Amino acid sequence: MSKEIQIETPLTDGQIDTLRAGDQVRINGIFYTARDQAHKRLCALIETGQELPVDLSGQVIYFVGPTPAAPGRCIGSAGPTTSSRMDAFSPILIRAGLKGMIGKGYRGEPVRKALQQYKAVHFATLGGAGALLSKHIIDAEIVAYEDLGAEAIRRLYLKDFPAVVAYDAFGGTVYDR
Repeated sequence: MSKEIQIETPLTDGQIDTLRAGDQVRINGIFYTARDQAHKRLCALIETGQELPVDLSGQVIYFVGPTPAAPGRCIGSAGPTTSSRMDAFSPILIRAGLKGMIGKGYRGEPVRKALQQYKAVHFATLGGAGALLSKHIIDAEIVAYEDLGAEAIRRLYLKDFPAVVAYDAFGGTVYDR
């Protein structure tokens, strides 16, 4: 039986120890956004020993490229992108301290192993619900790679952001059910 859990970012090992595949969560705090090109740049910096533009320790990355904000809003529609597109990069970022990711769909075996090895989780949220999900984003600011436009890294502040633990740190997944 799944349960709904309120969690705060940055994520700690203690929080991650309580999360199991299928748990419904409401997440509060800071997230970062990043998609393919930002992931590629972050991994290149890690591989060459350079400083990252954001500290990944305990952080969550949301795989999203939001639309422009309407007047009076901090962000436009912000629905998740396909998680597997980040599979080549995620183990490197997890090893560097990333504790959570949010997207939609399956993750490959190297990501699943990294989640277990480094005690991290992958959350899923609904694709096609970007306008609704954006209502849980209280503030948004570009913090790196502005030249990537919608794919720039943003710092988001979220309130009661709905997600499901899709892959936990113990090898469990909702996709095997």
